[in-house]
Amino acid sequence: MTKNDTIVAVSTPAGVGGIAVVRASGADALPFALKHLAVPALKARRATYCRFDDLDDVVAVYYPKGYTGEPTVEISCHGSLYVQQAVLQALVDDGARMAGPGEFTMRAFSNGRLNLSQAEAVADLIDAVTPQQHRLAVSQLRGSYAAKLKELRQQLLDLTSLMELELDFSQEDVEFADRTELRRLLSTLHTQLATLIASFRIGNALKRGIPVAIVGKPNAGKSSLLNALLGDERAIVSDVPGTTRDTVEEFLTIGNLTFRFIDTAGLRSSSDTVEAMGIERSRKAIADADIVLYVHDLTQPFSHDDLASLPVGGKHLILVGNKSDLAGTVLPEGFVAISAKDGKGLDGLREAMLAAVEPQAMQQVLLANPRHHEALMRVQQALMQVSQGLEAGIPADLLAVDLRDALYHLGSITGEVVSDDILDNIFSRFCIGK
Repeated sequence: MTKNDTIVAVSTPAGVGGIAVVRASGADALPFALKHLAVPALKARRATYCRFDDLDDVVAVYYPKGYTGEPTVEISCHGSLYVQQAVLQALVDDGARMAGPGEFTMRAFSNGRLNLSQAEAVADLIDAVTPQQHRLAVSQLRGSYAAKLKELRQQLLDLTSLMELELDFSQEDVEFADRTELRRLLSTLHTQLATLIASFRIGNALKRGIPVAIVGKPNAGKSSLLNALLGDERAIVSDVPGTTRDTVEEFLTIGNLTFRFIDTAGLRSSSDTVEAMGIERSRKAIADADIVLYVHDLTQPFSHDDLASLPVGGKHLILVGNKSDLAGTVLPEGFVAISAKDGKGLDGLREAMLAAVEPQAMQQVLLANPRHHEALMRVQQALMQVSQGLEAGIPADLLAVDLRDALYHLGSITGEVVSDDILDNIFSRFCIGK
């Protein structure tokens, strides 16, 4: 990729449509476009209807500093594949180059229009298919997440500056960095980092769909509940115990949140090899879930011992009493009564699920990017070494090494410090034209 040339690509999805948008960006974008447009000039940020050669009627818009921070022309033509390719070829013949994946956004980053975390949010925004995915991407793109990282980085810089100043006067044995103040600043950083890192679980869940494991004994009505929530016969329902032998996953949006339901094999001891494998997968689904729906057949006796072996620590456990439509059933304390058969009580169950995660989901700043999560874990590790070094009386030059390490990993998120390999990996996942 060359920063000084003019690049061009179709920015609308591949294929035939009503219109297609061809985007050109670079120093020569405007003169290249004007060679083919039947107008003497384009007014900045004004849509101009004109002809493109003898090929098509188009609408052209010129941005002196467009999305990339460079002169940009966007040409909206008819969505014919022939027309799209002909417009592209005409601009390439003039000297433009076909853009690589994510090259427009790469230039926006290189030209300071976006920091690296915002550039990654562009890809997330394009890929968003649920309300919370869109909200996360927009929040990151608009800078609330970047502002938090900037605040953390400034505090790290303050710490490092104190240490570096002390090193400059090491021969005079002067201690500029008050150790009590250092400990206070480190404690504040640790707290803020821990909160951000902890938010990754819910942020990642919102991005991928909040995982909900539906568990319980055989024939409790787990598959029937999944079908009732989906309004579709997605899972096989049978009176024969052990029918479900593998996990079944389906997505469902409730309110503004998307849940990823996982129907699991009934929990019991089994000598059947295949069923036992299904039960083991059920336990893994519980371990990976944020919400566990434990479904109990209200026609059967309930014991809290049934829950004792479930790995539900730190998760939202919702107790669901099924078959409430049958006469003589007794609802144990703490259960949500439902009937998967006739749909009774499902609204209450949906409300309980929303109440379990909405407070966390509505946090202003959420960490949702695995690359950022790994980098922040490295920042935290480096700061732990600084804290331990302070307590052990380690010299300032060694403490400064760990502080610089923390700054490096934090800078790798926003782009202040980042290798070409990381940039290539990030932008290679973008579609061409963005």
